Amino acid sequence: MNRLLLALILLAALPVSAKTYKWVDDKGVTHMGDTIPPEYANKDRQLLNKSGTVVKTQDVLTPDERREREAESAKARAEEAAARDQRLHDRSLTDTYSNVEEIELSRTRNIGQVDARINSINSQLKTANANLAALKKDAASRSKVPASLQDDIKEAQDRVNRMLQDLEKYKAEKQAVNVRYDADKARFKELTGK
Repeated sequence: MNRLLLALILLAALPVSAKTYKWVDDKGVTHMGDTIPPEYANKDRQLLNKSGTVVKTQDVLTPDERREREAESAKARAEEAAARDQRLHDRSLTDTYSNVEEIELSRTRNIGQVDARINSINSQLKTANANLAALKKDAASRSKVPASLQDDIKEAQDRVNRMLQDLEKYKAEKQAVNVRYDADKARFKELTGK
């Protein structure tokens, strides 16, 4: 009781603009003051008004609680961003297309561009494979293969490998375009009922 009376007297003696904090030390003793000692900065505390009434309680989170709260906050921000992106995409769909046929026309144009790249690579690949085969045939006909021919074969093989990678990339892009347009078509129908 004496401690509480002493705390209230000390509280009344503080300047009006000063903040007063209340905290409990490791031994369970309650303290009051205008600053929190550094060793108690990571402990729970309360802010008191001039009359000694608690106006704010600050619970200091444990590291696990802080990580959990940050994860929840990040998840909420991600969900908010996804919802905003979906609204923008929906608006873009309804502003860009007036019916499903227009979506199909757009798909056909985009697939045509990817197909053109695939056809170009296939044509280049045919030439590159023929060049590689000729170099290998030349090497097979010699008893000793010069270093320059070995370098040419390696270079030709690298070129073929790069083209094959590009070809796979464009085939994956074609599939992704189809998936995207299928999703856009379904969403457009859902949004417009058309």
